[in-house]
Amino acid sequence: MTETGKKRKIRAVRVLVSGVVQGVGFRPFIYRLACRFGFCGYVKNVGPGVEIHLERGRAVDSGAFLRAVRLEKPPLARIEEIKTHPAPFRGYKNFRVLASRREKSFVFISPDIGTCSACLAEVSSPAERRFRYPFTNCTDCGPRYTIVRSLPYDRSRTTMSGFTLCPDCRHEYHDPLDRRYQAQPIACPACGPRVRLIDSSTGRTLPGGLEAAALLLKKGKILAIKGLGGFHLAADALNPAAVRRLRRIKARKTKPLALMAAHLKIVEKYAFLSEAEKRLLLSASRPIVLLKKKNDIPGLAPHLDELGFMLPNTPLHHLLLGAVPLIVATSSNCKDSPIMKDRREKVEALSDAVLDHNRPIEMRADDSVLRVAAGRPLFVRRARGYVPAPQRVPPSLVSSKHILAMGGELKNTVSIYKNGYVVTSQFLGDLDEYPNHRYLEEAVGHLCRLFNVKPEIVVCDLHPDFHTTRRARRMGLPLFQVQHHHAHVLAALLEHGFPPGRRVLGVALDGYGYGADGEAWGGEFLLADYSSFERFGRLEPVPLPGGDLAARQPWRMALAYLRLVQGDRAARHWSLKRLDRAKVQGVLEMMSRGIRSPLASSCGRLFDAVSWLAGLAPQENEFEAEAAMRLEAVASPKNEGSYPFRVREGRPLEISFIPAVRDILGDLKARKPVAVVAARFHETLARAIVRIAELARTRQGVETVVLTGGVFLNKRLLEATLKHLKRKKFKVLRPEQYSPNDESLSLGQIAFALNRLKIKASD
Repeated sequence: MTETGKKRKIRAVRVLVSGVVQGVGFRPFIYRLACRFGFCGYVKNVGPGVEIHLERGRAVDSGAFLRAVRLEKPPLARIEEIKTHPAPFRGYKNFRVLASRREKSFVFISPDIGTCSACLAEVSSPAERRFRYPFTNCTDCGPRYTIVRSLPYDRSRTTMSGFTLCPDCRHEYHDPLDRRYQAQPIACPACGPRVRLIDSSTGRTLPGGLEAAALLLKKGKILAIKGLGGFHLAADALNPAAVRRLRRIKARKTKPLALMAAHLKIVEKYAFLSEAEKRLLLSASRPIVLLKKKNDIPGLAPHLDELGFMLPNTPLHHLLLGAVPLIVATSSNCKDSPIMKDRREKVEALSDAVLDHNRPIEMRADDSVLRVAAGRPLFVRRARGYVPAPQRVPPSLVSSKHILAMGGELKNTVSIYKNGYVVTSQFLGDLDEYPNHRYLEEAVGHLCRLFNVKPEIVVCDLHPDFHTTRRARRMGLPLFQVQHHHAHVLAALLEHGFPPGRRVLGVALDGYGYGADGEAWGGEFLLADYSSFERFGRLEPVPLPGGDLAARQPWRMALAYLRLVQGDRAARHWSLKRLDRAKVQGVLEMMSRGIRSPLASSCGRLFDAVSWLAGLAPQENEFEAEAAMRLEAVASPKNEGSYPFRVREGRPLEISFIPAVRDILGDLKARKPVAVVAARFHETLARAIVRIAELARTRQGVETVVLTGGVFLNKRLLEATLKHLKRKKFKVLRPEQYSPNDESLSLGQIAFALNRLKIKASD
């Protein structure tokens, strides 16, 4: 922060505040504060943030005022920097809020925010004019990112521009002492958006609105509900027939379905809750939080030990949940496609009725999904409620260039960089599905338009066949390419403000990433900094029989490990008896002859193999990491010991889990409980990670370890690894504001590009 001129005897100062300071009640806050301190002048939105002019008839001391700005700021405001400069004295007689100045902007916008307590009280009170109004909001809550078209953040630049304020709302909007002052989505029943219930089969409007929608849910019907970032498909969670029908509509056999509960007491009936988990559920971001089951609800998360709960995030949801206190609320999309944001995308085909409204959604965004691990957030999916929060980069990496990072192919996000900050998009999905290509284009266009970014550099993955790589090459801009696992590590370094010039041990464990040698990587121990990396260690490469099929059919990886332990006898193992014998033999011969069986160091595929051997994995995964999640779910909470593993010398070091697999087979044959086997396997992997970290410390002097990659969404593994590393006095970094999975790649790609630009500038 730069706060010059605090004690100079001058008569006027200009203050520029940057950060999340538009659309969060910052100007009325400044108005009230300036009046309290006896200042004249003005406050207004400008391109970089909020501009304040302070003056008095006598000398101005702005120090106490600026301290109050930081200490008392509105709850949704996030101040990044305050700059003050002497200004000409103009003789203002009072303090005013001025209209925004239209100019090129780089100001941050708040994420969408759940309904605040004051608005909820109004919605619940018959004496209020917004009683039961589904679109009640103020400067402390409501839609932001999903309705804004451009910045500065004014009503005319949002999807509320088509709604003319009634006299009552206009008075609130223009009164600096009202909590709805300059609240751009402000609305009421007289002038704002309206709900409409539509019969999906006929397209006709049904009478009764919200009340009729609740009755349909109680009757077992499937309802499409338009929320902040798109439509949810909803059903009565305690109606098994409705849940089964919803699964058929969504083509989901076993993939978990999220729940929305009216209040915490309902959540506590079905799940265990820590204080950290309660805080997340009640937070303004209103994410889905994965919680340990207390009482299961059949059909919602089969074979897993967690249920995903969220609380209502809009007045519409609060009102609906008042009548049906627990619903399934899953994204309205066809399999692997983006969430639907309006009826033109055929949402009727997925539901019996549509609870629609006429406030357009500018940018679709799924619900965010988190776990709590070791008391800190662990993002499974980062989207609504958290995007587009800015990420500051270390000062030594700041560049004047505008950068666009395209991310990876699965669980894609994109990131933009400008003026020392990175903004990462919401989760966009898997780009092996064509509909998500359009979503990618929407997100790139929206972010670049919103933050006035004109990319001068583009960054992508090394993989030559990724859609994002091909698109980056077509842009005709200077291009940087970053190895997949290096980008994972750099994302965590950037998030934690780690300075350039120091190396870490990056432990990047996932299913697959294109290696620097063109091979399949996925169990990597990288000595890395922002500039480069060295492959210090890896998991022992094992064949992937059938290539991509090995990621979908866990039995193939089990067979690969059985072959390494038992040779040709592998095909006769009891776990394979339910499969066609000729097919199993064919896959075994495929590996023996080296046909369509590339070697991979994948940690994700090791989990698949153990899960199958333990009798847990399905014959074919319906969703990514299903087999691994089942293995984690059954693991005993106790410390059950570990299995042996071997570290082979070489460059890189190799960790062989063949000894562990051999002992796992022995335990299973001896009918040891699967819970014990699963717990021992997780502990073995944690101990192997720590062993490599100790070797990196001894041989390379490395004291900082980064834990990243999709495998570290496994809470059991993450907490065990953290415990052991901290006991050994390592400093540990892990993603907390971003997901460790491939969503973080675009952030790491930005970090790499910034460092390259820094090196070029110094040359």
